[in-house]
Amino acid sequence: MLMVAAIGFFVAGFSYFRHALLLAAMLGAIGMGAFSATKGYQYTMWIVVAVVAGMTFPDRILHVGEFDMRNKWMILVVVQLVMFGMGIQMRLRDFTRIGASGKGVAIGLVTQFTIMPLIGFLLTRGFGFEPEIAAGVILIGCCSSGLASNVMVYIAKANLVLSVTVTALTTLAAPLMTPLMMKVYAGTMVEVSVLSMAMEIIKIMIVPIGAGLLHDYLKTAPRSRYRAIGITSVFIVLLLFVNIGYLWPFFINGFTSTGVAIIEGLHFLLGAIPVGFGYHVLARKWPSMDKKMPYFSMFGIVYFTAVTTAAGQQYLMQIGFLLFLAAVVHNAAGYFFGYWFSRLFGLNAYSARAMALEVGLQNGGMASGLAGSMGKLGTLGLAAAVFSPWMNISGSILANYWRKKQERIAMQTEQSDKEIKSDYKRIELKEDNG
Repeated sequence: MLMVAAIGFFVAGFSYFRHALLLAAMLGAIGMGAFSATKGYQYTMWIVVAVVAGMTFPDRILHVGEFDMRNKWMILVVVQLVMFGMGIQMRLRDFTRIGASGKGVAIGLVTQFTIMPLIGFLLTRGFGFEPEIAAGVILIGCCSSGLASNVMVYIAKANLVLSVTVTALTTLAAPLMTPLMMKVYAGTMVEVSVLSMAMEIIKIMIVPIGAGLLHDYLKTAPRSRYRAIGITSVFIVLLLFVNIGYLWPFFINGFTSTGVAIIEGLHFLLGAIPVGFGYHVLARKWPSMDKKMPYFSMFGIVYFTAVTTAAGQQYLMQIGFLLFLAAVVHNAAGYFFGYWFSRLFGLNAYSARAMALEVGLQNGGMASGLAGSMGKLGTLGLAAAVFSPWMNISGSILANYWRKKQERIAMQTEQSDKEIKSDYKRIELKEDNG
């Protein structure tokens, strides 16, 4: 298939090379699942398939019949689904571990929201991207870390508790820090409203993750609180139905755009309660739902990648390689500064590896969601479509390298212990014989 696809680039008029290229990518993704050595990269390969699909058939990806796949509400629902899948993997206790790893948490927060936006800004100056493309690179640097970093830290056998805690706290800090950093570094490239962006982050991240955490709380909640939350959920559904169905014109006409944005954000926050409760009821009936939800999140990321690539296909044809190079440098800088700043401030290698992966791996879904909410998926969101696959690939490589290194050290230590014990036995035998 790859050979057939390659022919298309050299033989004019060969109209099926795009089909062959996409089919080759799909077969490659399926084939990776058949081998234990490559199975861990299968999801990343499906993201590559999404990129290939967006590049080869942009019109078919962007439109299903008359429906535009870049629809604002479609994007919002999908990104919330992605973040909800992240939320149900988190636990309330993840937010209470600051005392156990305060220094590491501080390093993660500071590095994530200062070094990474600055590096993104410097890269845009070096590569000379157009304003909206450049703002997308900076946006990736301004985003919090995502659940992928926790997975990579687990594979690397690094400090998972620290990683999960930093992910949780950078997520909470994102509604404040991401808009502020975007205003500082990208305010002259695109219009950035700190309040509007904060409200969007609350909608696409805090609300679905909050719903997931409510599901976690209800697992062990006392019966009285469980019932109280159930009754509250019913009341909120009725309130939202009245407000949205009948009172919304009053809000639009009676408040400024800023006021409407705040009211909308509050409605979404309230909606997290019945969503979390409703999901918990369904999960009790079908316990396998928790295990299946991450697949919906993975599908959502593939969707974003395909649609963003298709929307920005023309830009990618022109600057795709430069954007990929920027992704490699930005990502590597995150690993470098995350690790060595941690070592500089006294963290051991076990924790420094976790910080490297936390700082180097940003939340691409968040960046895509924000770009979509601003109606700039094909420009502002383009960096996320390029950076996300590379972050998955590089993170997997680095995590597996550190895991194997840790296993070699453990094996050497075990062998050394055996040799020491053997020496002691020989000495004891000599002494007994002597």
